[in-house]
Amino acid sequence: MSNRREFSNPYPDYHGEKLLDDAGKMDEAFAEKVRCSIQDLMTRLQGGIRQTIKKDDYSIYTGQTGFALLFLQLYEKFGHAEERQHFLETAAVYLKPALKHLKSGVHSFLCGDAGVLAVAAVVHAKLGDSKTSKECVERLESLQEHVCKDRKMPNEHLYGRAGYLAAVMFVQKHLGADSIKKEVIVSVTKAILYSGKTLSQKEKWQHPLMYSWYDQYYLGAAHGLAGIFYTLLLVKEPEVRPHIESLVQPCIDFMLSLRFPSGNYPAVVGDSDDRLVHWCHGAPGWVAMFALAYQTYKKKEYLDAAEECGNVVWKRGLLKKGYGLCHGAAGNAYAFLTLFHLTHDKKYLYRACKFAEWCFDYGKHGCRIPDTPFSMFEGMAGTIYFLVDLLDPMSARFPCFEY
Repeated sequence: MSNRREFSNPYPDYHGEKLLDDAGKMDEAFAEKVRCSIQDLMTRLQGGIRQTIKKDDYSIYTGQTGFALLFLQLYEKFGHAEERQHFLETAAVYLKPALKHLKSGVHSFLCGDAGVLAVAAVVHAKLGDSKTSKECVERLESLQEHVCKDRKMPNEHLYGRAGYLAAVMFVQKHLGADSIKKEVIVSVTKAILYSGKTLSQKEKWQHPLMYSWYDQYYLGAAHGLAGIFYTLLLVKEPEVRPHIESLVQPCIDFMLSLRFPSGNYPAVVGDSDDRLVHWCHGAPGWVAMFALAYQTYKKKEYLDAAEECGNVVWKRGLLKKGYGLCHGAAGNAYAFLTLFHLTHDKKYLYRACKFAEWCFDYGKHGCRIPDTPFSMFEGMAGTIYFLVDLLDPMSARFPCFEY
């Protein structure tokens, strides 16, 4: 097919290779290759940032807060004590201008103010600056009223309410469940459920929740239903949990019905184009939703669907778009890590390692160069983030999305 968006996978599948040591960490021989690749890419990244950084982009997705998030990851998982402290201080350097230029209009994690405030709250807490951290948390919580009341705000992950929920969950993950007022989570969750019920009833869908973005029914993790349903299932507050579980399950069944014969899923309801195998659109971004649905409802069809998506990613996930998180090999590799956590089948860890090997040869495959080639979600920073995560695969989670 001349319009294929992926390279043929050159790797044999798993045949029992040793992957982990007795402590559950990556086997040392492979881990050393990962560390060497991280060091090489970090050298290239630090040279490239100075040449290409957009001074007015402070987002996680393509801007300066994305670099802060990478350095927070390095602080937590890479290097010796002195290096790690330097990583944390570097994260604060990237956050300083971002905190001065909040957009006061975009309130999601990846592309808006919530991302800047959430990452800053965590970084400053770890630096011992509890005053600044608390101020950032309070500013993050103060966005909740606008997030709930703005009828024009979408519900999706990249720009919408699900993205705001992901930001407060990020703070909870790092600073504890009590670091965010529970009423913030409850009110935003209710707003997402109300919006979904209203549209579903208006458009006469057979399942209870429906969401649109730019007047289309997007389905993927970034803009669509997979990301929204996954985020809703993460919410544990007793006040809304029963409503979430009863409303989301029929929606997951609807999602199952959209499967292409290949095992992939469309980007938009009614779309017949079976070419996108990205975290943002297609099977990779559906794995987390199906995996969490299986853990929630214990329905084997959801486990089967998650594993079918994983097989699609293995066959078609080495993308010509590059090595990044949103639409690249690193982001797709997280689908395997999610399946490894769910099933404990080392086949999936092996597949993640093979996608990492592909990333070792960053830039040598003839991939398209992203618009922001060093950024967190389009470029090299996200690839480094993934490689660092792989050193401790049991704790690895897709950044800003999985918890």
